[in-house]
Amino acid sequence: MTNKAQVIHKLGSPNAMKWQVWPVNYPGEGEVRLKHTAIGVNFADTYHRAGISHPWPVPKPPVIIGFEGVGIVEDIGQGVHNFSIGDKVAYGIPPLGSYSESRNYPADKLLHLPSGLDDKLVASLLMKGMTAHYLLHRTYRVKAGDVVLVHAAAGGMGLILCQWAKALGAVVIGTVSTENKAELIKDIGCDYPVIRSKENFVNVVKEVTSGVGCDVVYEAIGKDTLQQSLDSLKPMGMCAAYGHVSGPPDPIDVIQDLGRRGSLFITRPAIMHYVAKRNDLEWTANDLFNAISKGVIKSNVNYEFSLKDAVKAHEAIESGKTKGSIILIP
Repeated sequence: MTNKAQVIHKLGSPNAMKWQVWPVNYPGEGEVRLKHTAIGVNFADTYHRAGISHPWPVPKPPVIIGFEGVGIVEDIGQGVHNFSIGDKVAYGIPPLGSYSESRNYPADKLLHLPSGLDDKLVASLLMKGMTAHYLLHRTYRVKAGDVVLVHAAAGGMGLILCQWAKALGAVVIGTVSTENKAELIKDIGCDYPVIRSKENFVNVVKEVTSGVGCDVVYEAIGKDTLQQSLDSLKPMGMCAAYGHVSGPPDPIDVIQDLGRRGSLFITRPAIMHYVAKRNDLEWTANDLFNAISKGVIKSNVNYEFSLKDAVKAHEAIESGKTKGSIILIP
């Protein structure tokens, strides 16, 4: 069959991706071949394109990146019993390879897509939504009345975290880079939008909490904000450092520094550990699908690119000017 993909022969800049013919073999044992209808773009894709094995290893070139997609099952390998040709399916974890019109994917990591859910919506939300699920329900179990600090709140992940935390009854403080983004997160339920260049978010947290500090901070920026994030926490508060778009943060003395600041907790959670078991994967995804169906999490697809224009998608996400999610359409 004829298939085209964004193939990287030398890891590097967005222009490292080349739109070319790429063969797809008959699915191996335990695999299905699926034809994509929509593909999610994540900031981690830019790491992989550049050769940074975070949060997952990057195979040696030539390689196709991307780990999130929605499609239709076209063929089935031996040993696959829970999927049929024609099934609508989705996935949000590796193996890499979603920047392709068609691909083979292991059935034990594949999810049935409930009827009624839009392909584009799920492609934009699945990996980010599953990440938000474990951050809000397992890394730190958010409950009514908790004060939550969300960084990069207008990004694809941040918007989901804000909406879902608000639905759980939390008071949400969100940091953004522009006035426009502040209006966006206010519209989706963020109680206290903070423009980082105009306000000190530590001061805002202290004001909102009468000097106590927040219960949890979802730290996605890294080097530029981590120290202040720790200063924002109440004693025994939790910092969930799940990303670092500004670069890796400076080292922390976890024995002395966290104790001095108030017996704080810090963790570097990663989705592969939270969904390693099939039942955890299904539970996480089904909770997310229910939240989408109930309107708890609304569409945040703000940018659509053709798969052949994936270079432009990466240039956009790296610019820091995007809001919401980016998807690719084959």
